[in-house]
Amino acid sequence: MADQIKKKGSSITRVLEIIEAIAIAQHPPTPLDLAIALDIPKPSIHRLLQTLEKEGFIKLDTYGGYVVGQRTHALLVSSWNQEPKKIERLAILQKLSNQIGETCGIAILQDNEMLYTDRVQTNWPLQVYLPVGSKVPLWCTSSGKLFLSYLDKERLSNVLKHLPIEQMTKNTIIDKAALEQNLHRIFEQQLGTDNEEFIAGMVACSVPILNAQQEIVACLYTHAPTIRKSLQDLMVYKPVLREAAQELSQLIQQG
Repeated sequence: MADQIKKKGSSITRVLEIIEAIAIAQHPPTPLDLAIALDIPKPSIHRLLQTLEKEGFIKLDTYGGYVVGQRTHALLVSSWNQEPKKIERLAILQKLSNQIGETCGIAILQDNEMLYTDRVQTNWPLQVYLPVGSKVPLWCTSSGKLFLSYLDKERLSNVLKHLPIEQMTKNTIIDKAALEQNLHRIFEQQLGTDNEEFIAGMVACSVPILNAQQEIVACLYTHAPTIRKSLQDLMVYKPVLREAAQELSQLIQQG
């Protein structure tokens, strides 16, 4: 009986280690990568990966590497929304929103979209209504473009090839070469921008929220109707956005 419990515990540990390794990997690992990194025999790793993929905890990307699946994403979002960390995040957002005078929030990557998880809204009568739970495209939003800018050249090219890029407004960048240039500039400046590219009459800025390994895990954004602020007006607040993002990064790293 003790041997059975030990064996079961070992299998559970292996499963959790596989999910963790996939979640923190800079590039989607292959079965061989995981077998070597976790010292798991090839037959065992293939069996465990097949089970995790079947259950929706992981999935294969177009290169044959593994990324976290929908069920793992759901767990991460649930954990993200648990108290008391959510209260602390909202307090940081409230302070930032008061400084900028506009709506501020946090967005995370979910599949091929950005998911708005936290938001503090201003009291202006004119608002851009994008509530918590909204999903927005990658190629035309400040947070989405910021996430894309962190991809290496090969992966970015592949992602852009498969994204359903479409003209959302007259300012949407749909030429892939021009979009790649825009993303390169965003990465250099560490500031995502949306100059009425997603919604006509709305501008937005985003800065990265990083983990301990300096990898992007979320975006801190602010947006405003152009009747109140231009993109240049919002970009003036880059220092306070960075300061708030640093506070949020520290909060994440505390676990």
